[in-house]
Amino acid sequence: MTVKLPGSFDRKFIPMSTRFDHALLFASQIHREQDRKKSGIPYISHLLGVTSIVLDYGGDEEMAIAALLHDAVEDHGGRPMLKIIDQIFGHRVAKMVDGCTDSYVEDPKKKESWERRKFRYLRRIRHEDAETRFVSAADKLYNARAVLRDLRYDGDIVFTRFSAPKTKTLWYYRSLVREYRAGGITHRLKPLIDDLDRVVTEVEHLSGVLATSPRPPRRITRKLKT
Repeated sequence: MTVKLPGSFDRKFIPMSTRFDHALLFASQIHREQDRKKSGIPYISHLLGVTSIVLDYGGDEEMAIAALLHDAVEDHGGRPMLKIIDQIFGHRVAKMVDGCTDSYVEDPKKKESWERRKFRYLRRIRHEDAETRFVSAADKLYNARAVLRDLRYDGDIVFTRFSAPKTKTLWYYRSLVREYRAGGITHRLKPLIDDLDRVVTEVEHLSGVLATSPRPPRRITRKLKT
């Protein structure tokens, strides 16, 4: 019996508009001098990869534009950049980009600690709408696949590129899967979250670590109690 993947073969083709062209050029320009986790790989590779996942799993043009711009705020300008995106590409795109953002400082070198940003993001992501979680999950699926690929070829050295140790990194990805599901699973979200779950499971097994939850930073712990 043939199992039909939801939305994979029955979608009507809708060509991209010039808005997508504009977003692609915009993303390329603002990330031009940036590489991917000191790998030497141009950062646009990541943005195109996330955009490809969004489109492959059934996202529309505005979701694809949000994928192209999903790191613009936290890497290039903070809230002023979010305002520019809203003005140029509209509120829906800006809302999805906002929902993918864990830091709003204008200078990316002044970001808060990894722990504060990630705990705060985990607290909010389940409350985002389904299309925002879709774009966010596409980003994390791309990242998890990259970790899995590098883990196979290079071993645990892959985790030296991250701002957190291996156990915390793996805990974060597993927690994201849980929080995406907690927000509610739609017909379009399910295949994406299921695939992210599978990749994270494979990374956990290959790394030899089943991550345990770290303690939240003190300030966040106080907020959780209030």
